Amino acid sequence: MVLSVGEILADMIGEVKNGITFYERKAGGAPFNVACAVQQFGGEAGFIGCVGDDLIGKFLNEFALKRGLIFLKLQTLDYANTTLAFVELNDGERSFCFYRKNTADYKMQPVSEEDIAKANIVHIGSLMLNEPSGVDFAVATCNLAHKLGKIVSFDVNFRTDIFRNTEEAVKSYKIMLDKADIVKFSEDEVEIFTEEYVNSLTDKLVFVTLGKHGAEWRYKGKKGFYKTTSHKPIDTTGAGDAFYGGALAMLDKVGVDGWNDEYLTKTVKFANVCGALNTQGKGAIDNLPTLNEIEVEMAKI
Repeated sequence: MVLSVGEILADMIGEVKNGITFYERKAGGAPFNVACAVQQFGGEAGFIGCVGDDLIGKFLNEFALKRGLIFLKLQTLDYANTTLAFVELNDGERSFCFYRKNTADYKMQPVSEEDIAKANIVHIGSLMLNEPSGVDFAVATCNLAHKLGKIVSFDVNFRTDIFRNTEEAVKSYKIMLDKADIVKFSEDEVEIFTEEYVNSLTDKLVFVTLGKHGAEWRYKGKKGFYKTTSHKPIDTTGAGDAFYGGALAMLDKVGVDGWNDEYLTKTVKFANVCGALNTQGKGAIDNLPTLNEIEVEMAKI
């Protein structure tokens, strides 16, 4: 099982109609998106997160219960609101503005050994890293996972609007990047962290997404690339999470011993299609493709 730990929130996706901006509420949060994607794409997924005792928190609880996850634990806090992400689209590309002052996503209680023991891969979200308590939580979760012999996954998912100081943000991220066993960068994030740093992570399995061009894997001094399928995006929200959910679902099926060159390239091909098809509708989760849709698309490339 892939156990995702971190933020669950509401994406408020804006659209202008007749000069008025309307917002459509969608379930989101990168690690929750990944969990839903893993489950949708034939894997087994669990999720641990935290919401407020409010209208949005109730919506997310109800939504999560319907996703068919193998394991789900949502903490509810009566002293914090649920995190919101306001999303605006421009030709399918999105920009974010987070509402998360004193919100629930970085106030989770420690994850238990019993919960970690259920997983093969523990995937940790990054939004919490702009708070000292969130860094402490992420590190403790990572350390516990390694203590129990689990593989740790981390997606950079860098958000400039919650980190006013990029240099300090990079320091926080590197704490987790140095600890994780599987990591994902976008090509823009590689520029932020530098190619030299990313190339230094030779003991880790690294994925780099390249947008419309595809993605590559890097592992133990080797690398591989696969192109993606071409689709004009309607909404790119969650495309990277769909990619990563596809990749983790594939990796979890075989374990570390199966991560050879051929399988990693096959994994990237599968993940590329997952991400591309997810851009064909609004929201990170509502438009996740089916396995049949993925297989049909894979046969075209």
